[in-house]
Amino acid sequence: MPWMFDICDTTVGLESLRPVIEWLHWVDASFSTYRSDSQIARLNRGELTPEQLHPDVREVLDRCAQLRAGTGGYFDIASPYRARSAPEAGYGGPGSVDPSGLVKGWAIARAAQQLRAAGAQNFSVNAGGDAMLSGHPDGDSHWRVGIQHPRSVRDVAMTLGLRDMAIATSGAYVRGAHIHDPLADSAPSGLLSATIVGPDVATADAYATAAFAMGAARAAQFCAGLDGYDAVLIRDDDTLISTAGIDRLRYA
Repeated sequence: MPWMFDICDTTVGLESLRPVIEWLHWVDASFSTYRSDSQIARLNRGELTPEQLHPDVREVLDRCAQLRAGTGGYFDIASPYRARSAPEAGYGGPGSVDPSGLVKGWAIARAAQQLRAAGAQNFSVNAGGDAMLSGHPDGDSHWRVGIQHPRSVRDVAMTLGLRDMAIATSGAYVRGAHIHDPLADSAPSGLLSATIVGPDVATADAYATAAFAMGAARAAQFCAGLDGYDAVLIRDDDTLISTAGIDRLRYA
């Protein structure tokens, strides 16, 4: 997926991106479910035990377990494999995991930390539409972020002004039906997209995935109870539902 970096600090040059990009290649090599030599693939084949994994890989898997409990089981990195009738690429099947739903947000957050360590204060890191927005862009006090309407790439459902915040969206309108309801063992229904805004992009990404997996009714109740995070849900009848904190974030 495309990664985009927008660094507005004139004192921070492109050389600051090189170690970040090198580290992102390591993330892909370690977590990819498409590479047979990744640590996740080797774990799923039983070639590695959890204790043999890199500490960062263990950290992600531990966080996934916490989020599974915190979402009532709707964020479940094992559910894609339970939903399939046969393993794929030789490393699916019972006991397999796919932490992709957290890895992207986790990698965005880590990349942002590395940029801050290099002296950047005003920047955005965007991966496939999920983003961490730090400080502000040139000529404005906030980053202006549009939530795409799932039915049209040219339409914006809502525009938010974000500063030192993260945003993540889940839906089926780009990648197709890739999100599974692990409790009903079926595709979710009722929502076109779920967008979560809050301080941590990895958590926002996981919450967005869980909310979309829940379907419209459960997602609205779940998002209303989130602490420190707000949501914009687009139902399949094109109506928007947002939590109370979204009003103060709307870009005027």
